[in-house]
Amino acid sequence: MSVFTNILVPVDLTEKNPRAVWAALELARQAKARVSLLHVIETIDLPFEELEEFYSRLEEKAAAGMEELAAPLLEADITVERCVAYGSRSREIITHAENREVDLIVMSSRPIDPDNPTQDWATLSYKVAVLARCPVLLVK
Repeated sequence: MSVFTNILVPVDLTEKNPRAVWAALELARQAKARVSLLHVIETIDLPFEELEEFYSRLEEKAAAGMEELAAPLLEADITVERCVAYGSRSREIITHAENREVDLIVMSSRPIDPDNPTQDWATLSYKVAVLARCPVLLVK
């Protein structure tokens, strides 16, 4: 029996996400775990109602993108939940993980060049890795 039975994969629907989904698939297959794909739509500091149509289009696009990412998991007979949240990405990922008792977060991360003094090291993956109460696997 594996320690990881509930895996969260935050996705931003970019080309780096399939690598994280593949890693989650392999772990889930071994552990017979379930996987949640989470896409967070950053909100703008305006009343939600004023941008509801805009957010609705983003949510439709996110749902379609997550269906594509979920396909290999479903083919492997892994239970997959697809969620869309609104707000701050790091806060929503951490909240989702805590509320759903996630025991592993698998997420994409971009490589950081230590020789580049202008590169921002405060990436989303770094924030999540520091703030999460569960283990975080960063896939580069």
